[in-house]
Amino acid sequence: MGHHPAIGWALAALALVAGYAGWGARGLVLAVTVIVFWLLLQFNRALRTTRRAAQAPMGSVASAVMLHAKLKPGLRLADVLPLAGSLGEPLAGAGAADEERYRWADAGGREVQVVLRRGRVVSWTLDGQPAGPAG
Repeated sequence: MGHHPAIGWALAALALVAGYAGWGARGLVLAVTVIVFWLLLQFNRALRTTRRAAQAPMGSVASAVMLHAKLKPGLRLADVLPLAGSLGEPLAGAGAADEERYRWADAGGREVQVVLRRGRVVSWTLDGQPAGPAG
């Protein structure tokens, strides 16, 4: 799903060079057009995912166990949102400054807490205790 941003930028630079080398200014224009189109597709995908997740109650998930099973290290929050089906409830954490924590709970009281560092999933837990009052 996710990739390193440097790969995308390298492919864009390669498209520009190949376009110019193969067809001159017209090839350069074509490469720029394709790059802009690709960026618009990615923006549209992110917007659609966020809009869909925002329509569900914050922090709710159909099955915490299923979400827990689908998580893996390195996923971006944008990859987790479609898996959860809603925006996560932000949690205050005593972690590093670049760390974010989110919580999703199902109707049965099971909850998944996800820790992201620099925008990527680094750990998660499945907690069988009923969700307590928000604090």
